[in-house]
Amino acid sequence: MIEAKAIIFEVSDNFQKQTYRNRCYIYGANGKQLLNVPIVKGSSKQKTKDIKISYAENWQKEHLKSLDSAYKSSPFYEFYIDDILPFFTNKTTFLLDFNIKIFELVNSLLPIKISYSKSIEYQVKVKNDYRFLVHAKQETAAILPKYTQVFSEKHGYIKNLSILDLLFNEGPNAVLYLEKNLYYYKKRLE
Repeated sequence: MIEAKAIIFEVSDNFQKQTYRNRCYIYGANGKQLLNVPIVKGSSKQKTKDIKISYAENWQKEHLKSLDSAYKSSPFYEFYIDDILPFFTNKTTFLLDFNIKIFELVNSLLPIKISYSKSIEYQVKVKNDYRFLVHAKQETAAILPKYTQVFSEKHGYIKNLSILDLLFNEGPNAVLYLEKNLYYYKKRLE
C-alpha cells in the first residue's frame, strides 16, 4: 500500500475466519505471538462489514499487556504508545470500523497519505487485486531485508509481523524502509 494513492477495502464479501482482519502477530519474549480480536458469532454468511467485536473477555487489557511486554524496551515504543492506547481502552462495535481507525492511525504515524473507500458489492475480479494478502494461512511472497527487533538475539529475525513491530523498532524510518523495499516486494509478486 505504500505506493498507493488510494485503496478500496473489501467489505462486501462473506467474512472468513483466520484472516488478518481480526488478527496480527507481534514479536514477544517467546517468539511469534498472536493477537486476536474476538468476534461475535453470527450466521455463517455474514458480510465483513457486519462483523461485530466481542467484549465478553477483556482482550484489550491482554493485548496491551502483550504489547508492553514485547516492545517496552524498543527504541520507539514510548513515542507511539499514547497514540495506540485508545484501541485498548475504547470499545468499537464493528470490526471494520476498528480496522479503518487503525489504518488511519498508521497513515498519520508513518506519515503517509493514502485515501480509501469501501467496496459497494463483491466483485470476483478487480484491477490490482491484493485481497489475497488478508489470508493469514497464506504466506506472503515478500522477503524484505531484516531490521533490528527487540528479541532477535534470542530468537532470530521474525518476518511478517504487525506494522507495530516496524514502528516500535524503526520509528520514523519505517516509511523509508517500506519505500526502499517496495522493489523487492514487487519482484517477488511477479
